[in-house]
Amino acid sequence: MKKVIILALALMAGSAALSAQDTQKAAAEAAAALTAATDKPEVAPKPTYWTNSLQNQINFGQTALWNWAAGGYNNYTLAASIDANANYKKDKMIWNNRLQLDYGFLYSADKPILQKTKDRIYFESKWGYETTVRHLAYSANFDFKTQFDDNFKYGTPKNEEGHDPSIQDWLDARTLMSGFLSPAYTNFGLGLLWTPKPWLSVNFSPLTADLVIVRNPALRNTYGMELREEGLDKSVGTNFKPLRFGLGAQLKVDCKWVINDVFNYTTQLVLFSDYLHKPLNLRVNWDTKMIWKLTKFFSFTLATNLIYDENVKVKQVAPDVKVAAVQFKEFTEFGFIYTFTNKK
Repeated sequence: MKKVIILALALMAGSAALSAQDTQKAAAEAAAALTAATDKPEVAPKPTYWTNSLQNQINFGQTALWNWAAGGYNNYTLAASIDANANYKKDKMIWNNRLQLDYGFLYSADKPILQKTKDRIYFESKWGYETTVRHLAYSANFDFKTQFDDNFKYGTPKNEEGHDPSIQDWLDARTLMSGFLSPAYTNFGLGLLWTPKPWLSVNFSPLTADLVIVRNPALRNTYGMELREEGLDKSVGTNFKPLRFGLGAQLKVDCKWVINDVFNYTTQLVLFSDYLHKPLNLRVNWDTKMIWKLTKFFSFTLATNLIYDENVKVKQVAPDVKVAAVQFKEFTEFGFIYTFTNKK
């Protein structure tokens, strides 16, 4: 009996030992599996080389007067803007693209017609490849600028005594000033791009081909197009060439400051010297825009545009004589703003 008990105890002890070994083996295998899972390298996210944004603005203004002694007219303004950017960067190569579209008009009670306040199509593309010098890259730059449709200067219509001018009278009194592809400016330049700061870039293109287009014959003399042949009558628009080619140098300076995603200021200065036509007489374009976001969806905008082009005759100095002068435009707006951006 005693031997039986001892044998039973021995069997139980052996069984417990085997069970403990199995448990330790299972624990070891689990630990090894956990370690292998932990040591497994993470899959890196696919790189994103494009940074895109689309900013939309709609601005509205209105003035209403009732029995206002100082005078004035009820008026309404409406304007829309789009600023789209698509920028690419990989290794030493960059490619930045920007499209700006602006269109606006006003209606005033003193003129029963819509009048444009702004109209612009501006596309620019800039390619660069970094050199061995820090912040310096070889560059190629392309610009195109025109507008959507015709723009007019409105004079005072003639009318019979005692009768208000009709809409047709106002339309007959206006003078065509510009239109789609009248003019249009496009150029392509090769040079160097210097970006010393994230908010500053300077592009100098000593070899720039420039093309000015004036599709409407009635506007070709206004924008300094050349006669097809010497001695032709300058009062006939078709006697002027629709294209003017230039070869020169261009300097473009871009600055952009963004403060706390609330205050946004951009400015661009473009200078062009034509080697073939009076190189010391520079063509100047200087645009600035300040956007102050008052809330998530509403903003205040202040913008200016300055142009000087010796070929554009805008200032009347005599009944039949116009000369070049500085052109300047400023506008302030309040309205809706929203920006779409891609996420890296």
